[in-house]
Amino acid sequence: MRQAAIERNTKETQIKLEFNLDGRGKAEVNTGIGFLDHMLTLLAGHGLFDITVEAKGDLHIDEHHTGEDIMICLGKAIDQALGDRRGIVRTAHSYVPMDEALALVALDLGGRPYCVFEAEFVTPKLGQLGTDLIFHLFESLAIHARMNLHAKVFYGRNDHHKVEALFKSLARALDAATQIDPRRQDVPSTKGTLTA
Repeated sequence: MRQAAIERNTKETQIKLEFNLDGRGKAEVNTGIGFLDHMLTLLAGHGLFDITVEAKGDLHIDEHHTGEDIMICLGKAIDQALGDRRGIVRTAHSYVPMDEALALVALDLGGRPYCVFEAEFVTPKLGQLGTDLIFHLFESLAIHARMNLHAKVFYGRNDHHKVEALFKSLARALDAATQIDPRRQDVPSTKGTLTA
């Protein structure tokens, strides 16, 4: 079973997260940040992952600690659910349009964390989520999932659409990269090992 449960308890946040790679797109998400709930629900639905998140954080300060820690937990859950990564496709990409916006996510689950993020936003916040935090959310996910993640918004006028296209692209690329290829009997590396 490719699934994981993560708990993180600090003075800033208390998070319980469950993740199933081979789910049906079910999401039960309560982060206290409405726009992030929306994006994680999209991630589950378009990647066909099951995600449960219950988070309490210091939102009286701002959304940074809560958003960051949730993505740390999600990254760790993806890493655990993948196990030794034997048989996975490993690399994938997805272009997703959202009305006038177009985004791309390309990723490699080879175990070497890296994040390249290219997007420009004009509004300071989407609901309670600062647009300056979006890059850090993707970066935190990449580091803790041990994935090489490249994300780019090519164009768009509406920041909601841009971020939604990014999360849908992430969902579809992650779903494709985590699929099991029945022809592959070992880890997807000519070195014979996947290491950071």
